[in-house]
Amino acid sequence: MADRIAALAVEVARRIAAQLPDLTPEMTAMFINIIPEFRHDQAVQRLMVASTSSNLSAVVDMVMLGISLEDISVPPAAAEYARRFAQHDLSLEALLRAYRLGEHTFLQWVIQDLSQRSMPADDALAVTSRIALLVNGYIDRVIEGLTEIYQTERQRWEERSDATRTAQVRAVLATEGLTTSMAEQMLGLALRGWHIAAVAWVSASDEAAHLDAVGRLLAEASGRMPVIVHADASTIWAWMSFPDRPSLNVGPLAARLAEHGTPRIALGEPGAEVTGFLSTRRRCARAKWPRSAHSDRQLYPHAQVALAGLLIDRGDAVRVWVQRTLGPLARDDQSVARLRETLLETNGSYLEAAARMHVHKNTVLYRVRKAEELLGRPVTDGRLAIEVALLACDQLAATTKAAETTRPPRRAIR
Repeated sequence: MADRIAALAVEVARRIAAQLPDLTPEMTAMFINIIPEFRHDQAVQRLMVASTSSNLSAVVDMVMLGISLEDISVPPAAAEYARRFAQHDLSLEALLRAYRLGEHTFLQWVIQDLSQRSMPADDALAVTSRIALLVNGYIDRVIEGLTEIYQTERQRWEERSDATRTAQVRAVLATEGLTTSMAEQMLGLALRGWHIAAVAWVSASDEAAHLDAVGRLLAEASGRMPVIVHADASTIWAWMSFPDRPSLNVGPLAARLAEHGTPRIALGEPGAEVTGFLSTRRRCARAKWPRSAHSDRQLYPHAQVALAGLLIDRGDAVRVWVQRTLGPLARDDQSVARLRETLLETNGSYLEAAARMHVHKNTVLYRVRKAEELLGRPVTDGRLAIEVALLACDQLAATTKAAETTRPPRRAIR
């Protein structure tokens, strides 16, 4: 019984093989009509036809000659077509969809062939089942190989393309006096709108793969697909472009960033045309340098750390001034850090500060009083200097060891 069904399947495969010169164009036309990604230029379309033809020939040979699935490999034309798919940034899903459509169409040819033969229905069903099992095994085997080929080529192509784009961006950043049109020609990008730059990075001990989510998060926050280049293995640069002056809501971005491991992002402020493209990048780089004393901080908008950015080059002098201004309140100590955080959050309303910090109002009041004891004066006395010093502690880690601090003369708390 099994030998007879196998022999009938071979006959069906031979008849289909004889019709392949007519059936192959039928299948490729179906791909083009159904799958938009298959509407290529003539050169790539010829490769698509060769890929389809080679797969069909391999399938009928497998059925006719009894070739084992273990001996099946991706036909060279199909492998090259998968590489072209990756190079043109076409989705792997579209390519795999074509293989499943091709499998369905081939089985329709089998059924159509059998319907023209005089044989018992049970035999026809058994032949169809045998061929379906073989074709499905072939498709699974080839898809596994194609997926690896596509992903390898995509990675290789992106690395080569990214290297070119990185070199172009570095050239624009390093060239003075560029006009917008000159920079557009160098980059191959439109620069006549507004831009916000971002720098994302991970530390050497972190996984660089954590950077993969940054482009998507920036797109979610801005509504624009960013241009991304890899500055090095642990750093990416990005620009988001807008027709009008943009405004980013950084709160949701910070929350989403915390869900994706350890990457940190510095954001520049908006700038227009090539001048803005360059200035937002400079501000972004400036925003990257301040470091929060809190390890969980991941987002550094320039607008929030601009003051610290101005002070970063005078670290030693800033630390001395902070010690003189805050005294023991500048200690590098976790409990004292909570007092500084509370003072930064408190701006006239203990109730609002308590809500932002998720503590009771009395807790805020207690911490403010403890901070004033360390200061030796009310926080309202020289408030501006105190706030700048608190920011320096928070964003520049301009704190001092306990042995370095001296308590200032105690004054009455009003």
